[in-house]
Amino acid sequence: MFKQKLFHFIFTKVLGWRYKVTTPDYAKCMIVAAPHTTNWDLFIGKLFIGAIGRESGFLMKSEWFFWPLGPIFRWMGGIPVERNKKSKKSSLTQQVIEKANKAEKFVVCITPEGTRSANPNWKRGFWYIAKGANLPIVLCGIDYKKKEICSEKVFIPGDDIEADMREIKLYFKDFKGKHPENFTIGNIE
Repeated sequence: MFKQKLFHFIFTKVLGWRYKVTTPDYAKCMIVAAPHTTNWDLFIGKLFIGAIGRESGFLMKSEWFFWPLGPIFRWMGGIPVERNKKSKKSSLTQQVIEKANKAEKFVVCITPEGTRSANPNWKRGFWYIAKGANLPIVLCGIDYKKKEICSEKVFIPGDDIEADMREIKLYFKDFKGKHPENFTIGNIE
């Protein structure tokens, strides 16, 4: 309770952010947060999650887990990801699905752009993980212009990834990242 009050105080009073949350506090889910245009998103997001009394891990490039940042990121819930490793016996997606299926509690936040630069070709691993592990996808929009984070939509993956990705991207279209020029949902028809 003290941690939540502290995070809430820092998030709302010190930094001046607000939040709107109508999504359930699932024991297992995939959180998709966008736009991701700055490294500060991680800290703002962690303060937000703590302020609402929830917890979440996050996937992050293994290159960031060097001393002294590695222990700090792990303490914050960071899970190092080694991408493009051909020596792995199974894909990262399959490893995360297996971990989710075995865990009693599994909440991981992913930024679908996969970069802090404008990228219309969002990563789809979160969708495959959610589909494969039967997880709801909680959408969290970060808006630096309004200084507000909104978590008001839960998305259940269907059978058409293209239609699902279109709907997910449309949810984020009006949110403004810290560097709005570094965010795009691409051409949505």
